[in-house]
Amino acid sequence: MADPDGALAHPPMRAELAPRVRRAMGAEPFQAILAAAQADARWANTELWNEYAPAVAAFLRARGSREPDDLTSEVFLAVFDRIGAFHGGEAEFRAFVFTIAYRRLTDELRRRGRRGEHEEWQQELDDRRAPSAEDEAFGRLGDRAARELIDSLAPDQRDVMVLRILGDLTVEQVAAVLGKRPGAVKALQRRALESLRRKISSGRTPARAFDDGGK
Repeated sequence: MADPDGALAHPPMRAELAPRVRRAMGAEPFQAILAAAQADARWANTELWNEYAPAVAAFLRARGSREPDDLTSEVFLAVFDRIGAFHGGEAEFRAFVFTIAYRRLTDELRRRGRRGEHEEWQQELDDRRAPSAEDEAFGRLGDRAARELIDSLAPDQRDVMVLRILGDLTVEQVAAVLGKRPGAVKALQRRALESLRRKISSGRTPARAFDDGGK
């Protein structure tokens, strides 16, 4: 099956590398929802949309998409088109979704770059999920300050941090999305945190909210 976004090419992720996996979505476990979606059950597609679309839209918005809601719809059209070929658990599915989102975002930014357009970064976190330690740390800095800090990073560092914070992905999942080795992602994260640490006062750094182990 053709896979232009490279979303199905990643090997299964070991359970110990995905500690953030949720136990269930709504009243149904993930595998039951996935099986129903692969059988074209509309309710299952709705469950997957409700679970993942807010985080995808937040990621796209944070990385400068001009129309993040429209692009999110495009992402999920691709997700549902290819879901029949997907194999894996919830951690793998989350990486699958964000791989497609990242590739579609890259296409949009490349098209706009050729036209010389620029879109200011705006952050809008998913209000449905409980804030992570990373979200809370940046929240204490204020939205504007957090935006300026993240936007000051090099693009590859910014990709890593936004996927970690808004995508809620592990280092291994980020590596799969970006097509990099986990060690390279850890290095980018470390350099990003060092840069952020230099920019903010002692005691208010978000760096302490991260673990370079990727968990």
